[in-house]
Amino acid sequence: MLQYETLPPSLAGMLRSFRSCFTAPTFRTFSALPAGMIAQPGRHTVCGMLTAAGLAGVWHHAKAHWFFSRARWNTDEVGLVLFRLVVTHLIPADAPIVIAVDDTLLRRSGRKVALTGWHYDGAAGRDEKGRTRTAWGNCWVVAAVIVNLPMLHRPVALPVAAAPYPPRDASKHVLACRLVTRLAHACPHRQFHVVADCWYAGMDGAAGAARTPAAARRGVPTNVTVTARLRANAGLTAIAEPVPGAGGRPRRIGARLGTPKHLAATATWNSATVHRYGTTGTVDLAEFTVLWYGVYRSRAVRVILLRDPGRPTRTGYHLALITTDLTTPTADLINRYATRWSIEVAFQDAKQTTGVGQARNRTRQAVERTAPFGFYTQTIVICWYTLHGHTSHTVTQRRTAAPWYPTKTQPSYQDMITKLRRTLIATRILGTSPAQPTAEELHTLRLTWAEEAA
Repeated sequence: MLQYETLPPSLAGMLRSFRSCFTAPTFRTFSALPAGMIAQPGRHTVCGMLTAAGLAGVWHHAKAHWFFSRARWNTDEVGLVLFRLVVTHLIPADAPIVIAVDDTLLRRSGRKVALTGWHYDGAAGRDEKGRTRTAWGNCWVVAAVIVNLPMLHRPVALPVAAAPYPPRDASKHVLACRLVTRLAHACPHRQFHVVADCWYAGMDGAAGAARTPAAARRGVPTNVTVTARLRANAGLTAIAEPVPGAGGRPRRIGARLGTPKHLAATATWNSATVHRYGTTGTVDLAEFTVLWYGVYRSRAVRVILLRDPGRPTRTGYHLALITTDLTTPTADLINRYATRWSIEVAFQDAKQTTGVGQARNRTRQAVERTAPFGFYTQTIVICWYTLHGHTSHTVTQRRTAAPWYPTKTQPSYQDMITKLRRTLIATRILGTSPAQPTAEELHTLRLTWAEEAA
């Protein structure tokens, strides 16, 4: 297991970026717990982090619980530092910043766990009667920066902000807008593009169109655009043509266009080449500039319909998007929206590999901190691997261990966290500036790696 004093210099340097977010004693605890979460191959509870950090016999377990439940620090401040770290090192200075927004459910049990309720569980599908499944737990709205890493051919989502969605509180739209606004204010001179599923299609909608007082607080800054999947029942209208010489206020709402299905029936389709989900292909696209008055009032938005040639469809299209971006070429918008899927992959990695949601906290402040801490740890792992850990041997070793997987050419998140975990173990055993290791040290290192992989 790890010792606090033997963190790899590369990881310790990244963690020092967060020093301003903590007091001196709290920062010492913070430096140990991410390393413990990374090094823990079993259950990622708070005590599990402490044990994997090698501090179970050094610190009382209450110190780790105190960090989440009572210590003075703010998850939003930590997320902003992490966001700036990602933007500085992984995104070109002249490139727009793409943010994926979605929510995920972390299942819990017990009526005394704070911020829990019955939520839709998208990962569970439908039951035998065709009804959507729900589960008891904490629902989190997450904003993740989408980056293209040099060693991968697919985009990667790096969570940098998260907010709990308690029942009967602020809507998910409002929470998503708060997260995006916070990130946009951190880089006011950069252009932001938000991609989301149909649930968040109206997150930048007009305040006057809100059905509840809480939803009226939605909206994002002017340097942010939103692209999302359009609801199948959205009522669209044309923009009225101005009438020369007419008195009074100019009319804005034109003829009713109906739903996306009605648009597809009369659309003029154009072929375009798009790259999405790892493949490049030719699709048919149709574009409209319309009003969605029920959400955006008199603000013009673009609707893009996509149809895959050769695939049957009952609606006349396979994908309908709505966007507040009125200038980007249509094919580029399709490519941008396709990167949204990376946040679903990030949720899968967070729950299955990083261990987000496995902590058993119950008090409100501890619950509000533990899940974002896990998401941020996952982002730290990917940043560390990109900046300090990637070598061609990572994939080679994986193919050697699994020879039935000859097509593997890129590291997965599992490979990244395994590489950092082994680096942590090697640093503990061999030191930060090792000389020629002894046979006993090498034997201990191999045994520890084998125990970690078991």
